Parts: sequence; structure tokens; C-alpha cells
Amino acid sequence: QGENLLYCFEVAPMQPALTQVTQCRTEGSTRGLAAVPRLALDVMACEVLRVLQLTDTALVPVSFLVPRKSVQEFHEDLFPDCTGMLPATDAQGWWAGDSQQVGRVSLHPARRPTETFTSPIIAGTGHTDTSHTDADTGHTDADQTSGYSSPSSLASPGSAATSLSASTGPSSGFASSPSQKSLQSILGPSSRFRHAQGRVLHRDCHLTNLRGLSLTTPGECDGFCANHQRVALPLLSAGGQIAVLELSKPGRLPDAAVPTIQNGAAVADLAWDPFDPRCLAVAGEDAKIRLWRIPEGGLRETLQEPEAVLRGHTEKIYSIRFHPVASDLLVSSSYDMTVRIWELSAGREVLCLQGHTDQIFSMAWSPDGKKLATVSKDGRIRLYEPRRSSQPQQEGPGPEGGRGARLVWVCGGDYLLVSGFDSRSERRILLYRAQALPEGPLSVLGLDVAPSTLLPFYDEDTSVVFLTGKGDTRVFLYEVTPEPPYFLECNSFTSNEPHKGFVFLPKTACEVREVEFA
Repeated sequence: QGENLLYCFEVAPMQPALTQVTQCRTEGSTRGLAAVPRLALDVMACEVLRVLQLTDTALVPVSFLVPRKSVQEFHEDLFPDCTGMLPATDAQGWWAGDSQQVGRVSLHPARRPTETFTSPIIAGTGHTDTSHTDADTGHTDADQTSGYSSPSSLASPGSAATSLSASTGPSSGFASSPSQKSLQSILGPSSRFRHAQGRVLHRDCHLTNLRGLSLTTPGECDGFCANHQRVALPLLSAGGQIAVLELSKPGRLPDAAVPTIQNGAAVADLAWDPFDPRCLAVAGEDAKIRLWRIPEGGLRETLQEPEAVLRGHTEKIYSIRFHPVASDLLVSSSYDMTVRIWELSAGREVLCLQGHTDQIFSMAWSPDGKKLATVSKDGRIRLYEPRRSSQPQQEGPGPEGGRGARLVWVCGGDYLLVSGFDSRSERRILLYRAQALPEGPLSVLGLDVAPSTLLPFYDEDTSVVFLTGKGDTRVFLYEVTPEPPYFLECNSFTSNEPHKGFVFLPKTACEVREVEFA
């Protein structure tokens, strides 16, 4: 009494027993306080608590709201059934040992019993006719417009503008809360990595003065590729030239031409061998795959002779992927609608996977190397076990839009994350159980409307997926979990300039002392 600060704590049976959720500064000093019964709360605005403050001259309602994306539906998790208005027993019954409890009633507006509180300002009148109910809903709207509360923030009468929630996502919670764990009961889960910060490293680490880059690589290609030692960049000049730059020598490149690989055909996709940092595979638009070996210490002169050429596809190639477990295994997809697996040591094709009826947007090996997943323009996701059969082991419905798609294995290889478009060109991500593709996606999350396909990169240690498209400036981050709500939003990263390509270095490149994880 006599103060103008109102603290809101959460009480839990384990440590920390008391955690502060928020505090709000009121206009007048408090002479008395009372909580409004739960039956009078505006549940559709996610109001979880309303306190009446008595000041010297007024009675002021202070409303506490939980930020939720949707305020159209009733949130069962915020409003369990509460104690009703009918007594469970009478005085004689209680003395005689009757220990029945008062019956519980639902707070859902459609399931309300008739004896709800229906006073225009505060509960307790006990009317049951409907005209008062209308007056009640009219009042809560007026209450919101008068600046006492806004559905997206936890606000107070004097501070309707100071929203405590930076974003109203389902995972954001109260942005200022120190006790995210104990709040999960109210707010739903949030990601442990929601405060991950993307940071551009110092200019001393950049490679600058890049010239004549090819920015027209197909949508199935990431634009360039990197390993822990060097990057390979397709160039615009004729003959499918590729620049190979050493990451150990950052700084400004000379104005003179740098030594290149002369691929002989325009580059469709390129990839470093994960087990041999000097071996680069390049898929050409002439339906051939060429393997190049970079000399120790990097390119010093132009390379013209590949180590090997893989022939077998009849039309130009979409993409190539190295096997994550076995050396000398490469898979490629092509316009001839086949997926072929190559053994590099022998320089030959060992298996041709069938079953596609249209363009193959993307393919990915499972982390254990047993399965290969593909997503195609025909709207299907297919799962192969190449050691067992050249036909798909199972298939299921993919993204509707035919503009492009990518897929990546998540959650220890038990789930597939697919990024694609819906029929209205909205970019979205879909999560599938790898064992149950025909059942369709477990969860679909729409992100934004943009023309380029989102390229997903998954960090298996933290289960965070990074998504961005060529020409975007924003990188979305989500933690992927195998249980609902499946996608937990983290801080996104925005760069100053649009990116033309985006690749991640191996985990060994991270500065772990700085807690860098990607």
C-alpha cells in the first residue's frame, strides 16, 4: 500500500521457487488491490489475470495478457476449467464429513454455464439474461481501446505502449522474462537458442575484389561450395571456368586474373569431397561430371585436365551430392529424370534410380548414409534405399508449388524438412516423419512471399535449421523438435547486402571458445 509498482511472480514447487515475470508501474499509489475472478476474464484476448487497483480517487483495472499469434481461437493451455458458482455441500453435510469439491466449469465462451458474472464493470451481479452478456463483451472492447491492454503485449494502464514482448510469435514468450522454463506452462515452449546472434566477422577475414562471378547457376545449385580449406566459385567467362580460393589467404584479390579450372562446359553444380579436401566434383550442362584435383597449397596455374570424367546421363545435370559415410560415392540427378550413383575410384555408374516423372528439385542422403530422399516438381517426396532397390521404398505428398524445393534430414535422421512453396507462392517449410511419408507433413509453417527457394542448412548438434534464398538479406533460424510445435523461432539474421549464395563451413571451423556454433 502506498506504492505504485505492481510485481507479477510465478510460484513453482521446485527451485527457483519464485521467478519474476513482469512488473508494471501504475499511475496512482495503491490503497488496496483485488483480483477479478477468472470467470470474468476476457479469455479471447488471452487475458490471464485482471487486478483492480484502488487509488485515492479511482478504481483502475490492470490487465495481464499473454502474447499469442492468434487471438481468434480459445487457448486451452492458458485457461483450464475453473471452480464454478454452485456449492458442493451444505454446512450440515460438511460437519458430517462430506468432502466433495465445488464443480469446475469451462472458461470457453461457447461452453459457459448461464450463471457467469455479467456486470458491465465487475463481476458479482449474477444476472442470467443475455442482454448483460452483450454489454459485457462490448465493455471488454472498450477496455482495450482505452489503452489499458493490447493483445500482443503484457501492458498496464500507465504503460500501454511499453510492450514487453519483442515478437508475438508462439515461441517468443515474454521477452524480458528470466524464467523461461517455469513460464512454459503458460506460454508454450521456446527455443534454447532463441538469442543466437548472427555476426559478420571482421573485414580482415573477408575475400574481396571478386570479379566476373557467375550469378546464373541453376536453382538446384547453392551458387558455390566451400570446405574448411578453400572455396570454389563458378565464373561468368566462357568454358565453365571455376576460381578456387584459399581461405587461409584472406584479403583483397589481385586485379589480374586468378588461376582457374577450365571445366569446358557451363557449371550446373559443384561439390567438395567431404573426405578429400583437394577433390572437387563439377557437374556440367553437357551431362558429364568431371573430377578435379587441386594441387597441395592451392591453384597456381590453370587446370585443364580433369582427373576423371563420369559419363552416363543423357541430359544436363541438376545437382550432385557426395555420400556422407563412404568414400568415393557420388549421387547425381539430371533432366533425364534419373538419379545415378557413381563409384569414383572405378569411374563408373553403379546404380540408376527410377521413379521420377518430372524435374528433380533436390536430394539428400540420410546422416547414416542408408537412404536417399528426393523432392520433385511432380509434387512428390521419394525415399530410396539404394542397396535394396532402384525403385522408391516409399513416397508422399510434397509442397504444392512447382517453383522449386529443397530437403534436408533433421532430428537424427528420423525426420525430413522440406522447404518449398504453396500454390500462392508463399515460401513454407514442412516437416515429415521419414518412416511415414504417405501420411503427409506433421507440420507446415509459412514464412513469407519471395521468388527464390529457401536453402536449408541443418546443424545437428543444436537442431537449428538456417533458411535463406539467393537474393535475400534475411536468414531465418528455427530450432526443430520432434514434438509439437515442431518449429521454435530463434533470432533471425539480416545482412546489409543480398546474398548470391550461401554455404556453411564444417563444424571444425567454429571458434568454440566464443560459443560459435555455425
